Amino acid sequence: MRILGIDPGIAIVGFGFVDKQGSRVVPVQYGCIQTESTTAPEVRLLQVFEATEKLLDQYKPDAVAVEKLFFNRNVTTAFSVGQARGVVILAAAKRGLAIAEYTPMQVKQAIVGYGKAEKKQVQEMVKLFLKLKAIPKPDDVADALAVAICHAHSSGLQEQLNGAWRR
Repeated sequence: MRILGIDPGIAIVGFGFVDKQGSRVVPVQYGCIQTESTTAPEVRLLQVFEATEKLLDQYKPDAVAVEKLFFNRNVTTAFSVGQARGVVILAAAKRGLAIAEYTPMQVKQAIVGYGKAEKKQVQEMVKLFLKLKAIPKPDDVADALAVAICHAHSSGLQEQLNGAWRR
């Protein structure tokens, strides 16, 4: 199963593709989509959408896991991040992909075992889980990989629960 993890943003969208092979999670590709702050918001959203489409077409994931929006004090930032999330989800839905959403606390719980873990702890665990030589940079990339790992660990349980409800 190939999973795309997304840490949404308008300036930087972190992405990470991982393959779930049995109980192992293996990195495939990771990086970020960046837009310029001097570009009009609608153009930035289009850039995020088109770059996401290219990644989906190139790496062909089975599922997309997106970090849920954590509302902070800056309403303007929250709106633009929400819009970026929306275009990423739209690109995935357009391809009929399974979409899962996780809160930052759920991701931290899955990666570190503690929902209030520090960002550095999550980054170190991503490095360990994926056997990487260094923590991926910028932070958005490590966060996206954490979301993908979270889904890799959660998806089997979710499928079992869905199967139990259908019986």
